[in-house]
Amino acid sequence: MKRIFTIAAILAVFITSTAFIDEIDLKALRKQYEKPIAEWPKPTLDEGIDFQEFKSLVAIDSTYFKTMAKPKVKLGKLLFFDPMLSSSSQISCSSCHDPQMSFGDKRAVSLGNDHMLGSRNTPSLMNVSQRKFLFWDGRATTLEEQAVVPISTHHEMNMDTKQLGQKLGKIKAYVALFKEAYGTEKITVPQIADALARFQETLMSRRSRFDRFLDGEYKAMTDQEIHGMHLFRTKARCMNCHNGQYLSDDSFHNIGLTYYKRKYNDLGRYNVTKDANDVGKFKTPSLRDVMNSNPWMHNGLFDNMTGIVNLYNSGMHMIDPKPEQKLKDPLYPQTDPILQKLNLTGEEVQAVVAFMNAITATQYKMPRPELVRDK
Repeated sequence: MKRIFTIAAILAVFITSTAFIDEIDLKALRKQYEKPIAEWPKPTLDEGIDFQEFKSLVAIDSTYFKTMAKPKVKLGKLLFFDPMLSSSSQISCSSCHDPQMSFGDKRAVSLGNDHMLGSRNTPSLMNVSQRKFLFWDGRATTLEEQAVVPISTHHEMNMDTKQLGQKLGKIKAYVALFKEAYGTEKITVPQIADALARFQETLMSRRSRFDRFLDGEYKAMTDQEIHGMHLFRTKARCMNCHNGQYLSDDSFHNIGLTYYKRKYNDLGRYNVTKDANDVGKFKTPSLRDVMNSNPWMHNGLFDNMTGIVNLYNSGMHMIDPKPEQKLKDPLYPQTDPILQKLNLTGEEVQAVVAFMNAITATQYKMPRPELVRDK
């Protein structure tokens, strides 16, 4: 009994000592990051990466309310929430981009006209005005161009855009609003697209605890979250794609989820460019508010962040083609070499997930506006 007690005591001392060492390490790590960002440890980056350092978001001030009262923004907000923009008068932009869900829809793929399902996950519209490319495959480069696509797409809103101006022109309240915003009672599709774009420019993330930390409020993040941020920047290699103020390189990558010639097959960027090098590439999503925008990935098949980090931990090169396969089929997708096996421990995986919570702000709230229609 005495021997057992002694072994147990030694084990307890070892565990306590190990925990103390970990605590000291975390404190040292915190000290490294409780400095101006220019003095932080350098991130792990591959050669040729166009890297932007982290940058905090500014807080919303009184100018936000002045912006929301502008005629074009006010009109765009009403149009965004109005199902009259669809052929059935039952589906609005907000049906898939719900403010209560960070302007996404919490579905794997979008649900649209006649309950038809799309093939891709609805991306959040938060900070959409800051993106160079829109849609998962980057087929649009302006908010105006992007706004018209879902309105006319048959499995989304299915509206004949040639008829839309006339349809809205039957509502006197809209005629007055378009006159106020554009100086004419004639309602056109370019005006509708412009108004929607001006409203979408206002959809910006709120400041998260991560932003407060960047601005010197160092108690805003826990030791585990700081550990996760350090891993994000170094061992986990996330900064190769997720960097800058909006945690995205605004580029396209094949991360190994093309499902080539199988169920869920999606050739991604290739459908736009027809360049074989773009097969399976999708736009890097912003990680701002990431824990509010699940399910994740272009196909919405992943609803567990720990599982996603574990996927990246594996290296994601399980289905790369052999040389003879690539020679026989030039479209056979190749996972981006940026992705590598990470060898993260379970504790490190959880730390990265904790950091995802730190960069997620409070849930966005926006009451639905009501248009006073003709009686």
